[in-house]
Amino acid sequence: MAIQDTEQAAWPWLKSYPAGIDWHTDYPGRPIHELMLNAASAHGDKPCLDFMGRGWSYREVGDLVRRAATGLAAHGVTKGTRVALLLPNSPTYVVCYFAVTMIGGTVVNLNPLYTAGEIRHLVEDSGAEVLVTLDVKQLYVLAAPLLGTTSLRKIVVQRMADILPPVKSVLYPVFKRGDIAPWPRDARHADFRDLVANSGNVAPASIDPERDVAVLQYTGGTTGVPKGAMLTHRNLWANTQQCLTWLQQMPGAIQRVLCVLPFFHVFAMTGAMNIGLACGAELLLMPRFTIDDLFALIKRKRPTYLPGVPTLYTAIYNHPKAKSVDLSSIRICVSGGASLPLEVKTKFEAATGCKLMEGYGLSETSPVLTINPLDAARSGSAGLPVPGTIIEIASTEDSLKLLAQGERGEICARGPQVMPGYWHKPDETAHAMAGGRFHTGDVGYLDADGYLFIVDRIKDVIIASGYKIYPRLVEEALYQHPKVAQAIVIGVPDPYRGQTVKAVVQPRAGETIAEDELRDFLKDKVSAIERPHFIEFRASLPMTPIGKPDKKALLAEEAGKAKTS
Repeated sequence: MAIQDTEQAAWPWLKSYPAGIDWHTDYPGRPIHELMLNAASAHGDKPCLDFMGRGWSYREVGDLVRRAATGLAAHGVTKGTRVALLLPNSPTYVVCYFAVTMIGGTVVNLNPLYTAGEIRHLVEDSGAEVLVTLDVKQLYVLAAPLLGTTSLRKIVVQRMADILPPVKSVLYPVFKRGDIAPWPRDARHADFRDLVANSGNVAPASIDPERDVAVLQYTGGTTGVPKGAMLTHRNLWANTQQCLTWLQQMPGAIQRVLCVLPFFHVFAMTGAMNIGLACGAELLLMPRFTIDDLFALIKRKRPTYLPGVPTLYTAIYNHPKAKSVDLSSIRICVSGGASLPLEVKTKFEAATGCKLMEGYGLSETSPVLTINPLDAARSGSAGLPVPGTIIEIASTEDSLKLLAQGERGEICARGPQVMPGYWHKPDETAHAMAGGRFHTGDVGYLDADGYLFIVDRIKDVIIASGYKIYPRLVEEALYQHPKVAQAIVIGVPDPYRGQTVKAVVQPRAGETIAEDELRDFLKDKVSAIERPHFIEFRASLPMTPIGKPDKKALLAEEAGKAKTS
């Protein structure tokens, strides 16, 4: 058998690959900061960032990156120094991300919506020495207590007024005085104004893309304590290039990127920021999401590319304004961060006319592993492996045993975007990388054409009377009901069956659903053992900061009830 035939038997996705894309493409590593500096050199006066109506060109951003790198180096940031970014989507985030990596430091992404205790844990675990934030009270109060009580020795403060358009910059200190955090002008603080007041002549660090860690990306913690995925320069560079190769299916589509998802999340970091900059696109930055602000930005800037999570697309097509807002400029929408229910995809495309592509990935994989082809998407699938990526299915009982096509097991991945391991966690690293492949913790299978289908998280699987029940399949059935807006399915303790199924459902605005109505609806869609034993209706469901249904919060609620009962 020829080598090509052998490959095709082992890797069925090769026969399904889009024309003009070579799965065998090699992606040698480069320092990730070169992505920004190369773009600044190539695109000069082209618009790079739009923040609340104020714009920066590629040349201006490149200059700020060099000057911020010079200022951070003067404050002791050197190769290996961890620098935490406690920032919303803003010019400061983009500048500091590339400035830190330029001088060999490691970015530690912090979620501004985390609690003080969660922020403290990440700073302590990472050993971050410097933190960059805004003079916004709700952010600064999270950072200040960490000085002197953790490894943190310096806080760099960006004044919000300094990054606003001229009129807003003048009005902000007057009308938002209560939102501005007072901070001491002492040796433990640095004003971002002063940080960038230099010639920007620092020399980039000598980077080994294969080994040097560019970003510590903490896992979401939905299944336990967050772990720091060590993403190397090559991981991030390769995944950006893999995605760009895939998006060649629609040339010129990435001109203006609607950056709704926060950059501290790995999907937005690669899928919006890095991809957008590599294309010389304009990044339209939203520091916080509201549907009205989103529609206003779409009207003002006419974006062409929108990466988002399923709940974002649900919010758009459910909104009364959706049919009156012109969305025709958007050529590609990519869904990630959570499983995309088929009903959401169908209804969004019908309501907007936009093409919605589903992808799959994790913090540990920079993040993209698979994406559906633009013109050959397979219903319910997460798509085909991006170039250079191998997807394998391992037994959930024996992690070293690989399963045949069509068999359900744990999704595993190999490729240049896969992390080398977890920060200071050798045991967890050995477990996750068993057999030389990354074990995702997700259950799925490959079909005969190499398309990946995700069934559920291994830890979310409900076991009732010995039967495995996959919550995602029950959620998919619930989404088919025309009155259901959101649904989360979890397992709750059951004295007889061990666990049983509970569904928490959010009806569409203005709708009510009777419990019996929903039970009758599910009768021909899921088996008797899969049907929810308990159904709870809520006006809204708990969500993670990037808009994913927060299953962890509901499980914690159930655990609390069990303790008090």
